[in-house]
Amino acid sequence: MKMLPLRHVLAAAFLACSLAAGQAQPYTVGTLIGSAANPGSSDGTNGAAQFTAPTGLTLDTSSNLFLADGNAIRRISPLGTNWVVRTLAGEIGTHGFVDGTNSLAQFNDPQGVAVDGAGNLYVADTLNNAIRIVVPMGTNWVVTTIAGPSPQFLPPSGSVDGTNNTARFYHPTGIAVDALTNLYVADELNNLIRKVTPAGTNWVVTTLAGSTNSGTANGSNSVARFNSPSGIAQDSAGNLYVTDFANNSIRKITQNGTNWAVTTLAGTNGASGVNDGTGNAARFYLPQCVAVDSAQNLFVTDSANSTIRRITPAGVVSTIAGLPGVTIPANGTGNAARFAQPFGVVVDSSGALFVTDYLGYAVRQGRLAPVLQYSVSGPQLVLSWPVGLTGFVAQFSTNLSGTNWTTLTNIPTLAAEYLFVTNGTQTGKGFYRLKK
Repeated sequence: MKMLPLRHVLAAAFLACSLAAGQAQPYTVGTLIGSAANPGSSDGTNGAAQFTAPTGLTLDTSSNLFLADGNAIRRISPLGTNWVVRTLAGEIGTHGFVDGTNSLAQFNDPQGVAVDGAGNLYVADTLNNAIRIVVPMGTNWVVTTIAGPSPQFLPPSGSVDGTNNTARFYHPTGIAVDALTNLYVADELNNLIRKVTPAGTNWVVTTLAGSTNSGTANGSNSVARFNSPSGIAQDSAGNLYVTDFANNSIRKITQNGTNWAVTTLAGTNGASGVNDGTGNAARFYLPQCVAVDSAQNLFVTDSANSTIRRITPAGVVSTIAGLPGVTIPANGTGNAARFAQPFGVVVDSSGALFVTDYLGYAVRQGRLAPVLQYSVSGPQLVLSWPVGLTGFVAQFSTNLSGTNWTTLTNIPTLAAEYLFVTNGTQTGKGFYRLKK
C-alpha cells in the first residue's frame, strides 16, 4: 500500500496546536486539462488542449464536463486516465447570433451552461441576451434559441416576461436546470432571478425575485434586491443559491408557495474582503459562480480573491484553495494552490471539484487533501480528517519507527464534517497517521 506524506505525526505528550471548530480541510488542486502558458482554441488531450476564455461549467451523469469558452461550447470527456476536449457548437473567435448545427451556430460571449438528464445543454448567451438549447443528434449538436430575441434581429436587452422570443433579458450569466427541466437564470444587469418553464414546445419566462433597481435588501419576490447576480445553483430541496457579484455576498432563495424569499447566507452586502467566518462575518470579493454538493455545502469561485471558498449549510465560510492577491496559477494544497481568475465551478458525486481558471486557460480539479489535524480538549486528544476521504484509514502506534500500527475502528462522525477519535493526553506517547 502507498504511504501518503503526513501533515502531522502526533505525540500525545507534546501538543500545542488546536483545530478551529468547523474549519474546512484544504483541497489539493491539479490541472485537469489546458495550460496557462498555452492559450488558444485547439481541441486535444490533456495539456495539448487549449482554452481562450473558459467560463461557465457543468457536469453530466457520465462525468463529461461542458463549458463555455469564448464563443463556443466545448466538452471535456474522460478517456481512461486522460481527458479529451471537443468543440461542439460555435467558433471561439467568431461572435454572432445564429441558430444552427455545430460550427454553423454562433454565440456572443456565453457564460453559463447547464445540462439536463437527457444530455441537452442550456446556455446563457450573455451578450446576445438570450437562452439557447444545444441538443445532441447523433454526432451533431443543434443550437436553438428558446427565450430572448430571435436570431434574425439585433439582440435587444430588456426585462419583459413572456413566451419564447417575446421575453427579454439583459446580460444573463448563470443558469441552472432542475429535474423537471425548469431553468433558473441569473439575469445579471437586470438584477433579477428569472425562471424559464417548458410548456409543450414553448418556454415561458417569469421573474422570481429582484428588481431592475439594484440594492441589498432581503425579502420576497420584487422586494428583494440584487447587484449584478452572476452564478446560480439549486440543491436537492429546490433552494436556489446566487452569487451576488457586486454585493460581494451569497444569497439563498427559498420557495414558499407562490413566493420566493431571499436571504443573505454569507458575506455582507456591499462589503468586500477575504475573511473566513460565519454568515455576515465572512467577506468575499466579486464571487462569480456557485455549486452545491449532496450535503448542501456550497463551493464558490471568489474571483477577485483568486480563491475557492466553501460554505456549510450553517453558513460557515472557509477558504479551501488559493491565496488572495496571488494570480499566477500553481498546483498545490490549500493556499499553495493558486488561480489566475477562477470562474465556473461544479462538484461531482465523489466530492471532487472542477474549476475553470479564466485567465489560467485551463480546467483545474480539486480533491480533499488527506490531512490529519489535531487539537486538545481538556485532557483529551482530538484527531480530525475529512469524512469525504475514501480509501484511507487512521492508525495508531506507540513507536514511530515500529511496524505495529493499529487501525482505528468504530470512530464516530460529528457534524458530517470530520471524524474524531480521542484518548487521554496523560496516557503516554502515541503516534497517529493516515494510510491508503
